[in-house]
Amino acid sequence: MHELSVCQSVISQVEQIARTHGSKAVSLVQLSIGPLSGVEPALLAQAFPLAQAGTLAEGAVLELESLPIRVRCRSCNAESDATANRLLCGVCGDWQTTIISGDELLLTRVELITENEHETAKESAHV
Repeated sequence: MHELSVCQSVISQVEQIARTHGSKAVSLVQLSIGPLSGVEPALLAQAFPLAQAGTLAEGAVLELESLPIRVRCRSCNAESDATANRLLCGVCGDWQTTIISGDELLLTRVELITENEHETAKESAHV
C-alpha cells in the first residue's frame, strides 16, 4: 500500500510548515486529489492515522477534496471535462488531448495551532 508512504511524505511537509510558523500542533490537513493521481482516497484516509502518530499532526483531521479531470485539445485548443477512461475533447471529440487537471495530489490547506491562537497557513505544494 503506497498510500502510507504518500501520507508520510505529506506529514513531513506539514511538519515543516508547522515548524516554519512556530506552531505547536496541526489541527487540519486538506488534500486535493485527482482521479488520475494514482492514489486511492479511501486507502489514504486509512493510512493517515498511522503516519500522523507521534508527529505535530497527531490528531489532525484529514479532509480530502476530489478534483475533476480536464483536458486541452491539441486540435481546437478547447478545454473541457473528461473521464478517466475517455480523455476526449468535449468540443470536437478529438482524441489528441493534454491533461491539464486530474492527475495531481496537492496539499491545499494546513491549519496550525500556535501558542496564542488557531491560525491557518494556506500552502499549495505538489506531493
